[in-house]
Amino acid sequence: MINTKNTKIAIIGLGYVGLPLAVEFGKIFETIGFDISKSRIKELLIGNDSTLEVESHGLQEAIKLSYTTDAKDIKSCNVFIVTVPTPIDEHKKPNLTPLANASETVGRLLKKDDIVIYESTVYPGATEEVCVPILEQQSGLKFNQDFSCGYSPERINPGDKEHRITTIKKVTSGSTQETADKVDALYQSIISAGTHKAANIKIAEAAKVIENTQRDINIALINELAMIFNKLDIDTEAVLEAAGTKWNFLPFQPGLVGGHCIGIDPYYLTHRAVEAGYHPEMILAGRRLNDNMGSYVVNQVSKLMIKKRIHIVDANVLIMGLTFKENCPDLRNSCVVDLITGFESFNCNVDVYDPWVSKKEANELYGISLVSKPLNGKYDAIVLAVGHNEFTKMSEDQLRKLGRKNHVLYDIKYILNVDEADGRL
Repeated sequence: MINTKNTKIAIIGLGYVGLPLAVEFGKIFETIGFDISKSRIKELLIGNDSTLEVESHGLQEAIKLSYTTDAKDIKSCNVFIVTVPTPIDEHKKPNLTPLANASETVGRLLKKDDIVIYESTVYPGATEEVCVPILEQQSGLKFNQDFSCGYSPERINPGDKEHRITTIKKVTSGSTQETADKVDALYQSIISAGTHKAANIKIAEAAKVIENTQRDINIALINELAMIFNKLDIDTEAVLEAAGTKWNFLPFQPGLVGGHCIGIDPYYLTHRAVEAGYHPEMILAGRRLNDNMGSYVVNQVSKLMIKKRIHIVDANVLIMGLTFKENCPDLRNSCVVDLITGFESFNCNVDVYDPWVSKKEANELYGISLVSKPLNGKYDAIVLAVGHNEFTKMSEDQLRKLGRKNHVLYDIKYILNVDEADGRL
């Protein structure tokens, strides 16, 4: 049992992962949420979460949670949990800069007997090989003598209202047995689904990175099958439904693979594999295939436009949805951007409509100006890119009214029946 009176927790990073974690801990422990974004802290202080991961009443229930942008305010904490993003660079190599910066911040605040827990997705070994030296350097303390570390990978699924942080089993680990027990007990206090204590930090890191690698490869297989079935003039959804009647057939669908995890995590594993002298052929092949799905869709739509004698240059194209998944405002690593880039390379005029997204964020992140509302009768091609509820409720007739008399309606997300769309994956 963890001592609630003597435990004071700092959450470093209050995004999609950090905020739900801070809220749950803030119901039990004195907790301080730290983020470098002043606007993020400002909105949380007035009880608003723009990520939509935590509702206002949830924020209010965290009676022991406070927020700050000043690192000095978390110096009194004895447990530091780092939840900053771990992206990839333009060469698809791990970018650990946010993690290193967070470690520097924590390192300057470390005291004897403090515990630092990392939740950010990393390759096996990163916590002890990259983060720990920074903590030692900044603090002047000795690892596993003066302070210790834990690793408990995040399993947040943005926009998922069924699988919440408390209902997803949590993997935990620690750099010593004593720390492992403390970290496990800490998470057990908030996770109703229970915990799984890994033997060491590297195992916990590896477990996280393969979870999304497995999904990535499975989706890549289905994407390749969709390409084959399109060549054979067979409806992919019908094939998947038939195959899905077998008890052990995995229910994956084709589509664009983006987001903060699935399109990123495999590159962390392959990076480490190459360093160890192994070239991971299957994982990288799956990544290449999924990375090219945007171009594939653009080419499919273009072929359909040519068949209908629609001039592609200067054509008006409507992309419906910008987020990486449905019913969620998360724009991180959205592959819909590849669709936009692809159509613009043909000199098309592209409108993007997404009622879930902040116009300001879309512009700042991707330089995309969202339309407030698509115009009826304007478009030569309409692409259903994201399965938002607002789109799934629209009939074929409502969608076709957006197009000119002669247009292409393409469905990536199986929103329409096979005979209602001009093409789909």
